[in-house]
Order: sequence, then structure tokens, then C-alpha cells
Amino acid sequence: MTKSYSTTVQGMTCGNCALTITKMLEKNGASKVSVIAATGDVSFALEEETDVDKVFDAIDEIGYHVVRAKESEAHNHDHDPHHGHDHGHGHGDTDVYFYVCVGLTLLLLLHMVWPIPLLHSVGLQVLASTPVFAIGWFNFGKGAFNSLRHGMPNMNVLILLGSSAAYIYSWVGILVFPTQAHNYLFFETTASIITLVMMGNWLEHRTVKATTHAIDELVHLQPQTAKLLMVDSLGKETLCDIESKFVRNGDILQVNHGDTVPVDGIVLSGNALADENMISGESVPLPKMVGDSVIGGTLLQEGNLRIKATAVGNASVLANIIRLVREAQSVKPPLQKLADKISAIFVPLVAGISLLTFLLNYFVFNVDITNAIMRAIAVLVISCPCAMGLATPAAIAVGLGRAARMGILIKGAETLEQFKKIKYLVFDKTGTLTLGHISISNCHVESMNEEDFKAIVSAMERFSSHPIARSLLRQWPDNGNISFQSVTERKGMGVSAIDAEGRNWHLGSEQWLHTNANNNKGYDLYLYRNNEYIGAIKLQDSIRPDAKATIHVLHAMGYKTILLSGDKEAVCQDVANQLGIPLVYARQSPEQKHALLDKLMKEAPTAMVGDGINDAPALARATIGISLSESSQIAMQSANVILSKNKLSSLPAAIRLGILTEQTIKQNLFWAFIYNIIAIPFAAMGYLSPLWGAGIMGLSDVVLVLNSIRLRFRKL
Repeated sequence: MTKSYSTTVQGMTCGNCALTITKMLEKNGASKVSVIAATGDVSFALEEETDVDKVFDAIDEIGYHVVRAKESEAHNHDHDPHHGHDHGHGHGDTDVYFYVCVGLTLLLLLHMVWPIPLLHSVGLQVLASTPVFAIGWFNFGKGAFNSLRHGMPNMNVLILLGSSAAYIYSWVGILVFPTQAHNYLFFETTASIITLVMMGNWLEHRTVKATTHAIDELVHLQPQTAKLLMVDSLGKETLCDIESKFVRNGDILQVNHGDTVPVDGIVLSGNALADENMISGESVPLPKMVGDSVIGGTLLQEGNLRIKATAVGNASVLANIIRLVREAQSVKPPLQKLADKISAIFVPLVAGISLLTFLLNYFVFNVDITNAIMRAIAVLVISCPCAMGLATPAAIAVGLGRAARMGILIKGAETLEQFKKIKYLVFDKTGTLTLGHISISNCHVESMNEEDFKAIVSAMERFSSHPIARSLLRQWPDNGNISFQSVTERKGMGVSAIDAEGRNWHLGSEQWLHTNANNNKGYDLYLYRNNEYIGAIKLQDSIRPDAKATIHVLHAMGYKTILLSGDKEAVCQDVANQLGIPLVYARQSPEQKHALLDKLMKEAPTAMVGDGINDAPALARATIGISLSESSQIAMQSANVILSKNKLSSLPAAIRLGILTEQTIKQNLFWAFIYNIIAIPFAAMGYLSPLWGAGIMGLSDVVLVLNSIRLRFRKL
């Protein structure tokens, strides 16, 4: 039997942190491991007889800090996963170390473009490189040591191996060959390695941190206060403001016009219109009457309600969405580069080759000890991870820069790499394929001509402040030819009026007026005269001008498109028919969207394009989540890609750019590794001195940069 555990681990700042902790947990017998670097959340399962404290101790030993049960309460209010133990990634206290390294490294490289004798001086190079070298050891040393101690060598070892070899070799040149020291100075190599890797971690740190905002935005949607109805022994009612977290099931709450519903509940009295678009995907505000359910976090646009709390805390719809977002983030692939994956082989292999080089040269080929040492160090200098550290960031920097100029904001290198794998593209409807602007689709009129029908409707809607009334009047302006003796707006239902002839007119929802009718169902507004049906109006959300062309291009590229929405079946099917989307899933709750994404992703990698809060779990769960820039903040935070000019037509270009970037990364990595494969044997045999090795290494960097820059001009 296994037992599940959940805890918080402080000190994680990037995907490699999560990878290291995952390996450590698996090494200690854990299964179902989930590690989220952004939030510090860690969950796993262990056999019941396993001592979990020993597992926690093992995590502490590699430089992180597990928040134990007795600490959790204290950490609830001030926990910050980016403080605590420094474990070797250099995100520690501040960004000052990184900025210092950038400045000193640029100073060391300046002699390449500005041949001033001072810049070539030994003293300046020592003074500029030594602080960078010390910062490198401070940031990467502990992580490297602990990874070796636990048999899991990571990129930190490779970083320190290469930078230390170059630094030590430079000092050997100064001390052993003082008259020819300039031939042995590779201090800029040391600084470049450390600074480049710190830059990569610095960027990755910010990308990972952005994902925590999604959950923060969701939490902030929950109202902080609620109006609780209190009844004393004499039956006197009193409303008192309390914190929403203290509301319990069965409590009676008052929700007024303009308020956000504090918890899930059932309407006991009152009428209102609730804007549930951000939760359900419904484009039209919904009427709420006695017996209807309301969702915490939705807004009352009009009216007042008295509700009974039915689901609070973790049982609420909003809390469930937060849980789904967390789960979706936990199954994201860890942020790691190919160099990290192969470092466990590469690091000991290079060290072994370096040692073997010394032994063979000195004992077998009778090379003097100085040259044998120089050849061994040359192997380390030549195999430094500078090119591997540059391969992915160089391509990503160019790819992300071009995307930004095109109005496409992409979070993280992994997103660009994932585009090539996508097979399914799933679209939300409201605000994504449509504009979210209500307009009249059509109307049906009986026993009256259409012009008179429009005049009556617009004359009645003139007295309503409802958003639908304002939209309707933009299309059917009131000409002022019709007047009424009295007009009453019925909150959450519609408008009633009495004309000069004493006839009663009612304009409102199907639920209010047309529930028992057999015909003409499915409209949004109905007009009755003296309880006789006159006509009905169907509303629609305008389709984006570029939506049809975008879907056509995506089909031509070979993608399968799917419409997934919380809106009505008929509305969704109509939009799909207009755009040519073959598969439709309507009336889908956030949980159902999440489940459908799971099903699709088992078949093939899937991208989700959405905008609402109800889309946030699906956006986070999908292989790639894509959001428009006018979407809700939570959708934008959960998404991997934001189309910042709010143009759906930029989606195909984003996909093509991702594919080309992934190709460029592979080309760069090929060059980085083939360089090592070819250069190391020549260095081991003495045909390449460290000087030539550093020169070739510099050339490999130039090749990678030029290949990456080529991405700026490739046709999309």
C-alpha cells in the first residue's frame, strides 16, 4: 500500500530544480511524483513503511528546504519559494551578481573589438575574471557538489568544470610561462561560460514565476467580504459584513446590484442578471430567480438577491478551477534543455577523457609532464559547455524577438519547441472566435409587421439600462413615435409597459414569458401583447473578421480544429458552420473542458485557444495554451502564447515560427556537439592547444549566432 504526501519545498526557481528533486524522490522510492518549480508544490506517493522524514531530509541535503507540518502555518502568510537555501542556480538574493558578471565579461571581451594594450594586460584580466569566477562558484558550487555526491551530475558540474579548467589553465600560464603568458590567458572563456548560463537561468526564472500569477488572479476573484443575514430572537434581521472565508454552508447572504457573488449558492428571493461569462462562457447575462443557482466570483449586473450558501471553500466552482490549474501546471514538462539531459553522461565522460589524455601522454607516449597536463587541460577547455549553453538561448532569443515584432508574446523556450508536435487546435467561442459584442441575429414576428415590431421593442428597451438593451438600440434606434402610459423594468426578467389603449406589453426572457409555448423556442427575447405571443429576437455574438480565414489556413496546414465552449449547442454549432470547424463540444464546464483536453492529448499534442476564466485550466493543461490580448488576465497568465495585437490571424505565423525555431535549435545543438566530438580527440593527441581550442570554441559560438540570426529572415 502507498500513501500520498504533499508539501512545499523552498529554494526552487527553475525547471532544473524540479528535475533534481524529482530524481531525488524517485531514487528514494517515491512514485506519482509532481514537482512545480513555480509554486514550490511537491506531491508524491510512498510505501507506507517508508519513513517520509528521511525522504524530506534527502531533499534538504541537496540544498533545498522542505516545509514540515509544524512550519506550514507560519509559512502560509510569508512563504516565498525564491528565498531560502541557495542551491546552485544563482537566482538567490538579488540580480546584482548577474549584472556584475555581465559588466565584467563585456570588459574582458572588449579587446576583441578595441585593441588597446590595457585591455590585454594580465592584471586587468585577472581583476575582471576573478569576481565572475567567484560568483560562479558561489551560485553553482553547492548544486554541483551535491549532485555529484548523490550520483546525479547536472549542468552545474559541466559549468564549473569548463570555467575552472579555463581559469586554472590561465593561472598555470601566468606562473609557468610568465614571458608567454598571453598565449595561455582564457579568463574571458571563464567569464563567458558563467555569465551565459546565469543569463539563461535569469530568463527562465522569470518565465517560471509568471505561471504563479495565474493562480494569484484566480484567488483574487473571490470576494473578500460577504453580507451575512443575522436574525435575533425577536425576528429582527440585521446585515453584517464578514470575511468570505468565514461563510458556512446554509448561511443566508444578501447580494446587491454591482456586487460580486461571494460563494456558490441558491437564490431564495429576488431577481437579478448575473454576468457568468468569465466562468461559464455564456455571452449573454443570465436571469436569476428563486431556485436558480449562482456561482461565487460572478457579477450581478442588475437586481438584488438573497442566497443560501451551498458550496464554500474548496468545494466551490472557483476553488475547483484553481485546483485544475495547479494540476495542469504540475504535468507540464520540466523546463530543461537537452544539455541537462545528457550532462550525466557528458560530464564524467569528458573528465575521464581528460584524465586518460594525461595518463596516455605521460606514461605511454613519453610526453613530458608539463605538456601532458596541458593536453589534459586542453581537452577540458575545448569541451567547455559554452556552445551548448548558447545553442538554445540564441535561437530562442531570435525567435522570441521576431514573434514580439509580429505581435506575438511567447512564454519560454519550451513553447517554441512544442509547436512542431501540435496536431489538434481547440478553440473557445466567446471572445476567441467571436468578438464578445452582442448583436441581433434575426427575429420572428406574428400578427404584426416587422417595422412595427421593431418600433415597439426599441420603444420599450429605451427604458432599460441593461447592456442587451443598449446593444439592441444601436441596431434598432428608437424613433420616438411610440409612447406608453407606464413602463416597468423587471430586474432579471425584462420590461413591461401599458400603451395609450390600455394594452399590456411584455418583453423579456423565455423563462419569464415563453416557458410553456411549444413553438418558436430558442430565442433570447420574446414580445407579448395581452399575454399573446407577438414575436421573438435572437441575439448573437459577432464572429471575428479574421476567424474564417485563420481556420482555413490552419486546415491547409494539416491541423484538426475543434470548437469547445460553455455556450448553448445551437449557438456553438452556428459559429462552427460559419467557420468550417468540423467538431463541436458545447455546454462544457471547466471540468469537462479539462477532461476533454486530457482525452485529446492522449491521442496527440493539443493547443488550446481561449480567453475566459473557465478556459484557464484547459489553457494550462494543453500542450500549448494560446490567449488573445483582450482576454481575461487569468487566461493570459495561464497561456503560453499571447496574441498581443488581438488578431487571431497571427496564430498560423506563430505556429510556423515555432517550428522554424525548433529546427534552428536542433541545428545549433548538432554543431555544438559535433564540435566536441571532433575537437576533443585532436586536443588529446596534442594537435590542438588550448589557445586553438578556445579559438575554435569561439568560432562555434559565431556559427551558432549566425545560424540563429538567419531565423529573423526565414519566410513564415
